[in-house]
Amino acid sequence: MSEAGWQELRLQTREESVAALEDWLFSAGAVAVTLEDAADQPLLEPGPGETPLWDDITLVALFPEAQPLASVLEAIPDNLLATPERAVTAVADRDWERAWMDDFHPLKMGERLWVCPSWAAPPEPDAVNLILDPGLAFGSGTHPTTAMCLRALDGSVSPGMTVVDYGCGSGILAIAALKLGAAYALGVDNDPQAITASEDNARRNDTGTGAFEVVMPDAASIDAWTARADIVVANILANPLIELAPQILALLKPGGLILLAGLLSEQAEAVTAAYADQLSLAALDQQQEWVLLGGISPGPAAP
Repeated sequence: MSEAGWQELRLQTREESVAALEDWLFSAGAVAVTLEDAADQPLLEPGPGETPLWDDITLVALFPEAQPLASVLEAIPDNLLATPERAVTAVADRDWERAWMDDFHPLKMGERLWVCPSWAAPPEPDAVNLILDPGLAFGSGTHPTTAMCLRALDGSVSPGMTVVDYGCGSGILAIAALKLGAAYALGVDNDPQAITASEDNARRNDTGTGAFEVVMPDAASIDAWTARADIVVANILANPLIELAPQILALLKPGGLILLAGLLSEQAEAVTAAYADQLSLAALDQQQEWVLLGGISPGPAAP
């Protein structure tokens, strides 16, 4: 392995054993551990504070080339593995940070909007360019649910609108709405890390002083947004969309547009039923297993 700088150890494990196996491998000298889906199982975009995993997982541990692995392979606790296979391969040395950055490129979302990492020049400098780096995640634009919401906002936001992003995560949807012309946006999330990420991304994108408020769900200032939003977008998960229906609907003005994502197509009926007494929802978009629901609140838009 003289041409390689690293050794890659691949193991099969299960969700409940991941944390213990990661800890064991780091204690054995691993310098990095990554997880891969071992069974082609879809995951929804995570809810705030959640880190969902697949049921069956391929765990890949990176070790220095010079470290002998024979004793490591023998000592791995069998109870942490789903299968007995232990595969070791040589990995050429490379600029891992550069390789990671190369995986993320500017993405066009609709007719006007681009989502661009900070290290890449916007392909269309005169377009609406949202600068957002992957990292403090819950939404970098790459997940199908986020992409569908961004495309819908691109086609729906007009100057002067007010927009609520319920479950804002990184703030990508609210910030996109502001860059598309919305006058004010409210971000709501129950994770303090999401509040910090949203505020940081808003500053990076120069959304303007006072245009973007980010709060926890119990903030008193939310009351001022009752029946005020031209658009309410919620990209969370099916169960929270159902449970939070009263709070989400309360923010939508008469004639306003609601956009709901983070659900599989088979969950659309249950989500639609939770909102049926206030408005009718229909599928506006579908990508892979995920669907975007949308509907208009009855009545004319408030003046």
